[in-house]
Amino acid sequence: MEMNFNTPQRQSAVGIVVMFFDTLRQYIKAFFPLLIIWVVNFNKANKLYIIFGALVVVLIVALIAFLKYKNFTFYIDEDNDEFIIKEGVFNKTITTIQLDKIQQVNINQSLLQRIIGVYELEVDTAGSTNKEGKIKAISHLLALSLKSKLLDNIKKEKIITTEETETVLEEITSAIPFISISFISLLKVGITSNYVRSFSLLLLFFITASDYINKFTGRDVFNDGVIDSYVNKSTIITSLFLVLLILFGIVLVVNIFRIMIRYFDYKITKQKGSLLLSFGLINTKSTILKPEKVQITTISRNYFQKKMNILEMKIKQATSGEKTKHNAAIEIPGCNNREKDEILKLLFHQVPQKGYMMKPNFRKLGFSVFLIIVLPLIVFFSIGNNVAELMEFAYITPYYAVFVGLILYLGYRNYRLFISDDFIIKQSGAWDISDEIITIEKIQAITTSQLFWHKSADIGYLTLHTAGGNIGFQLGNYTKIKQYVNLWLYEIETSDSNWM
Repeated sequence: MEMNFNTPQRQSAVGIVVMFFDTLRQYIKAFFPLLIIWVVNFNKANKLYIIFGALVVVLIVALIAFLKYKNFTFYIDEDNDEFIIKEGVFNKTITTIQLDKIQQVNINQSLLQRIIGVYELEVDTAGSTNKEGKIKAISHLLALSLKSKLLDNIKKEKIITTEETETVLEEITSAIPFISISFISLLKVGITSNYVRSFSLLLLFFITASDYINKFTGRDVFNDGVIDSYVNKSTIITSLFLVLLILFGIVLVVNIFRIMIRYFDYKITKQKGSLLLSFGLINTKSTILKPEKVQITTISRNYFQKKMNILEMKIKQATSGEKTKHNAAIEIPGCNNREKDEILKLLFHQVPQKGYMMKPNFRKLGFSVFLIIVLPLIVFFSIGNNVAELMEFAYITPYYAVFVGLILYLGYRNYRLFISDDFIIKQSGAWDISDEIITIEKIQAITTSQLFWHKSADIGYLTLHTAGGNIGFQLGNYTKIKQYVNLWLYEIETSDSNWM
């Protein structure tokens, strides 16, 4: 029996379970306020009506899931080099994707999909803010074969047989990863990174939880008398120190667990000149990264990570909007310097070197100090003159000025633009220092600007536009910037690169 992608085929029949729970999740999300009202008034309502209504909803969701399965087909039109997906319950839609425009193909597996033994395949191009094609329930063998076919843009006359497919699968599964991120490396990453993100999520959780407690109990946890009595018995500095210490411990634990669950068993394997990345504990993910599609490669590390010989990499491919740039980045956490060089050699055929260094004008630091330190302090003391209670916290302002000033100075000192024959590298960051690397041939457009009061100092702004995002450099030597822009535009015009 031959595996033929030229004829329309459906997903695995067991995938109806996945579609059922996915549809049920969508309905719960859409009618969540009504669900909350039903839970609150459960004891007052007629139990028989509630059970009957729940059964009707389940039957409707099951019918919709079945229709989604029945109406969903996919195939490859080799005559036009297109991947076609037909779907819909009442309104039928046809999605047509050019094979040479495919940027990335991911194979994912959620906990539910793992239980029933199916996989999800996502097809991504630069033409939409969402994934253009999603197949939610296919076998692992079919997913690997289809991914290999979609990423192979060379037109073939023969049909892939089952024996050939099994050979491809055997080659993929038996390949030895040339990079494997260990448990210890992930632990180091969890300890030394993403404090701001974890703290923000934790703060959002506490705010949301306190809001729900206030609505249902009428009690404001932040104005409780217990807190007032505690503050009266302790000094503000001691209380603040204890709170920060507790928060830091919680953030550290949350961050470690988040990193471990998300990037568990991270492996990178070479496959036909591309990178096959697979990782995840609960939701597993497998994606192929093609070097010619890479737009921006970011390497970041802080002081502790440098001492531990680990770093983090983010690789951006072509995206279509600001909202998707962060989510489109492929993250490689916890690799060392040797592994980083191996990845860069595969992506760029060499390790990018930093060439000519362009520094920002000192006005960048001065403006940042005025905007982030001087202006907030002016506002604070202006309001404090009319609000006596606010001036009780005036002793904190020197610490704020010194701490923020140190961060701004470190950020200014690390802010550089390095230019070589083939690469442009922007270095930035105060604590986490990152290098954003792009090749000149991937630049789509260049924007330069200069404010009239900067003309005497000969400084200006530079923005490099790529399909994976923008890289900007502020207040550099404007004469130098224009010279390099003219050179880059010439190289872009004469380049025969076909990365799209």
